[in-house]
Amino acid sequence: MRKFLSLRHWQRTFGRIFQLLRSKEVSWKDKLLFLVPVLLYWVLPDALPYLPFDDIAVTMIVAEWFARRTENKYNRIS
Repeated sequence: MRKFLSLRHWQRTFGRIFQLLRSKEVSWKDKLLFLVPVLLYWVLPDALPYLPFDDIAVTMIVAEWFARRTENKYNRIS
């Protein structure tokens, strides 16, 4: 739990996300698997007002999942 409250952890996570999104080794389908749900959730909360999650919380959860999944799939792209 302490890890998820750490600013350093999230700084590294979002740094990894930008590296993965820029990488030519990661397929565009995998990149869209991260970008589409996040962008939709930033737009749709107005249409779905009863969802209790904040936009940034959803983005952070999906970013953590995407970074782990993609690094495991592509063997730690740098």
